[in-house]
Amino acid sequence: MAAAGPAAHRVVIVGGGAGGLPLASQLGEKLARRGRVEVTLVDRYTTHLWKPLLHEVAAGTMDADIHGVDYFALAYWHRFVFRLGTVAGLDRAAHALTLSAVDDDDGVPMLPQRTLSYDTLVFCVGSVSNDFGVPGVAEHAIALDTQQDAERFHRRLLAACVRANVAAGGGDRIGVRIVIIGAGATGVELAAEIRHTTGELAPYGLEHLHPRKDIQLTIVEAAPRILPQLSERIATAATELLRDLDVEVHVGERVTSVEAGAVNTASGAIHKADLVVWSAGIKAPEWLEDLDGLETNRANQLVVSTALQTTRDADIFAFGDCAACPWPEEGPKALVPPRAQAAHQQATLLVKTIRARLAGKPLPEFRFRDFGSLVSLGEMSAVGNLMGRLVGGSLLIQGLIARWMYTALYKLHQVAILGYVGVALDTIGRFLRRRTEPRVKLH
Repeated sequence: MAAAGPAAHRVVIVGGGAGGLPLASQLGEKLARRGRVEVTLVDRYTTHLWKPLLHEVAAGTMDADIHGVDYFALAYWHRFVFRLGTVAGLDRAAHALTLSAVDDDDGVPMLPQRTLSYDTLVFCVGSVSNDFGVPGVAEHAIALDTQQDAERFHRRLLAACVRANVAAGGGDRIGVRIVIIGAGATGVELAAEIRHTTGELAPYGLEHLHPRKDIQLTIVEAAPRILPQLSERIATAATELLRDLDVEVHVGERVTSVEAGAVNTASGAIHKADLVVWSAGIKAPEWLEDLDGLETNRANQLVVSTALQTTRDADIFAFGDCAACPWPEEGPKALVPPRAQAAHQQATLLVKTIRARLAGKPLPEFRFRDFGSLVSLGEMSAVGNLMGRLVGGSLLIQGLIARWMYTALYKLHQVAILGYVGVALDTIGRFLRRRTEPRVKLH
């Protein structure tokens, strides 16, 4: 009887977002297919949607049910295993990760608590909104952290527009007042997308609603300018484009509280609001803070080396928004910024890392290559800088070309999980369906 071969290296990946899903797919295709590793992906949802597109779901220009991709199907196609659940505990000594029990939508138990054994554990659970303890945010504002959040905001937006349309038909222009707190990419993109979306509602029965007059959009930002994480040139260009869209921008205004129907700031200003979106900051999920002794920072991020290895356990890695990864090129205390492009680059590096661990070789180190940033300002416009350091500086681009490039980023993400043929067929299918679908989601 032939001796059994060595057991496959068990890789467990927690989080199926912009980094975790491409990592699972690449490891499945390149290593699991050959029996060298067993790859398990864990996520609390059954479908994947690229998080940078949540503002389009919230505004109604994207139907998440159409653009979402099923994890079970992806697992079958790419030779990894998908497990539904959230982390309930970690035993580093036993190399065991515990997943919580899962109930269905009616509260009926569906999956029991389970334990996964690992040789390499990778956390890439992204980030959640940070309300900084501002009173009233949890009760009166929506944060676009998940697909469910975005869809909830869209339902409220559509209901508010219907009410305003009925009132306008009777001669009472109550309008819809939307206040977005935080002028990072999410806040700016959402404001522009809502402006374009509401302009499409009239042909679908909301004929009394005047988008520019009845939909009041306000952005409130504590920093001296919008898009504080990006260059001043991008911020200036984006500000001008927002003004062209009749979006009010208030900078240097720190929000002190949110209440039913109003947002209050430190200067004493009161912004009346029917809908409030909180997009003023992010942090890693709180459950990472006390995870069997792993080191975290003030933002709950797991502290890692340039090899993406956690500081207190050589078998546990973290990347993306939930990891505090050094960026030595920018300074001794600089961290890699929380961007989708960083997570994608880190996922590619971790494929090499797993191969190095299998071969007993030194681990490669991560070096972030900043390819620039793009901010969407609607279907026909975007603004950003291209290539960053690769051109020895920054090349400002905006308008339709920038929008095409923004769309290309999503296509590149799709290629990482569907392949070129899959993306081509998907794109053709969506183009053909546009003739039988409304331009705005109406439910």
